Amino acid sequence: CHNWENEIVRFAPTLTPYRFGPGDRAALTASLGPGDVLIASYGLLHAEAQCLASRQWQTAVFDEAQALKNADTRRSRASRQIPAAFRIALTGTPIENRLEDLWSLFNLINPGLLGTRQSFQRRFAAAAIPSAGMAGTRSEDAGISEAQSAARQSLRMLIRPFILRRTKSDVLAELPPRTEQILEVELPDEERAFYEALRRKALETLEKKRGAEEEPGKISILAELTRLRRACCVPALAEPGIGLPGAKLAAFMELVDELVRGGHKALVFSQFVGCLAEARRRLDAAGYAYQYLDGSTPEKDRQAAVSAFQSGEGDLFLISLKAGGQGLNLTAADYVIHLDPWWNPAVEDQASDRAYRIGQQRPVTVYRMVARGTVEESILKLHRSKRALAGDMLEGTDAALSESELMELIRR
Repeated sequence: CHNWENEIVRFAPTLTPYRFGPGDRAALTASLGPGDVLIASYGLLHAEAQCLASRQWQTAVFDEAQALKNADTRRSRASRQIPAAFRIALTGTPIENRLEDLWSLFNLINPGLLGTRQSFQRRFAAAAIPSAGMAGTRSEDAGISEAQSAARQSLRMLIRPFILRRTKSDVLAELPPRTEQILEVELPDEERAFYEALRRKALETLEKKRGAEEEPGKISILAELTRLRRACCVPALAEPGIGLPGAKLAAFMELVDELVRGGHKALVFSQFVGCLAEARRRLDAAGYAYQYLDGSTPEKDRQAAVSAFQSGEGDLFLISLKAGGQGLNLTAADYVIHLDPWWNPAVEDQASDRAYRIGQQRPVTVYRMVARGTVEESILKLHRSKRALAGDMLEGTDAALSESELMELIRR
């Protein structure tokens, strides 16, 4: 919300922004007139749905609209109740997990265009995906029947007039070059043996459930995968007291030393707050200056950290992926480091774009750190298929993983 205030003042000074926060919200809402912009969080959207629906709006803008991908949530229902002459949804990930995400967004901005949810599932969601197989082996057309191809084409034709898609390639003239690089980290023998023991134990646990005539299910498989991914970052996150230093963060510290000596600034992302905590401990011990935010950081402190980093305080900004992967302008950084890969590359790209956006004057380099011979390498293979599938529909399709595909990640 604070970022919207700043950008309105910067780019649209004839508009007057108001925060929908503490105070008499009903009075504030009733007092707004032409040229006024009310900025509300999604949390307050459903908490104050009746207030926001009490008057007519000229325009309703739903930023980071992937937050409304589930049509059954309270925030989605509240968003549909707002009376507005024009609606627009802004998102870098319109298809975050499955094709039904797209239906939910269109049900908000153009209700009825894609039919009911049931008819959409029958016509598009079931027909638009190829037969199940290990993600990473599919090409755009491989395994797609003539009927499936026709369903995709029909959906593209329906949504195309209502999508304004601006990709980075469209604005290359306004942006400096961007380079992406995979940094492979070789695990030492002890850490490799620890990871392999965890992997085998995960398979044994899941196979025992199957042997007991109980299907493990996605939740159980994802729990084991998360433990393996934590072990790739910091072994102690998977087994406290293990005593292994962690090769990935050792490589990270070497990279930091190189970047800082070169006069560069970097954003550092991880999904695991525990991984960021260990990175902070090492940075403190080495005497590096940095800023930090995660999901528990209050908004006031969050904005203070952003302003401090942009004004030159700190060489690094450590950010949890979910808490800071969107809504931030951090063009003071010219390097981005992802300590661990996320399932959906579009989420990582959104995070990287905190630095690679309008206002950036220097070339940007994005590093993705991956432990060799682990589940992290398999996740990178998923990236290739997910990019192709999402791009195909937006010119996506369902990119959710089945239980068998998740199990294959552990077996490899």
